[in-house]
Amino acid sequence: MSDETNTPPLDALSLRLAAANALIRRRRTIKPADMSAKPVENTHLAAILENANWAPTHGMTEPWRFFVFTGEGRQRLAEFCQNLYKQITPEDQVRPDKLEKLGTQPLKAPVVIAVGMKRQEIEKIPEIEEIESVACAVQNMHLTASALGMAAFWSSPPISYTSEMAEWLGLSDPRDKCLGFFYLGWPESEEWPEGSRGQIADKVTFVPK
Repeated sequence: MSDETNTPPLDALSLRLAAANALIRRRRTIKPADMSAKPVENTHLAAILENANWAPTHGMTEPWRFFVFTGEGRQRLAEFCQNLYKQITPEDQVRPDKLEKLGTQPLKAPVVIAVGMKRQEIEKIPEIEEIESVACAVQNMHLTASALGMAAFWSSPPISYTSEMAEWLGLSDPRDKCLGFFYLGWPESEEWPEGSRGQIADKVTFVPK
């Protein structure tokens, strides 16, 4: 008998777990500098945003808000980031390299998505849980991008957390927040980046019964 005949078929649960393992462990951060000029198709962008909408949400508040910048909109974002940085930074502390990066990075990715958190009106759900929920939505976006073979990068420069940024995006309630920018495109290189993690045993404590 051949080995193939003796190999039991994988059950549906094992196949689903294997697919989930492969996708989660494939996710990588690929920065805008390593993205190509290839445009992002609307169907791919829609899939990424729709999966973000299925993140966990305590109390069904669905606090995530996304502001999508493409084309010339990226230039508007870049200029605002530079102006805001100069506005909130003491003149003698302005770093030319940081200022330049704020103005060029949004132009290196075909799509930049500002990530917002819309605070629940009655504040029944703690703010930290709303922020955690938005983070889960971003993880869904990142996993979907990886499944498509796309490059993605979540960046949160200090200016993103300011009230000025939130207001500029249209998050008018003072309790609302911008939680950074999600850069999306296609990798310049055909080689998918390698990843590594430390041992999970070093990060887990089993509490005695």
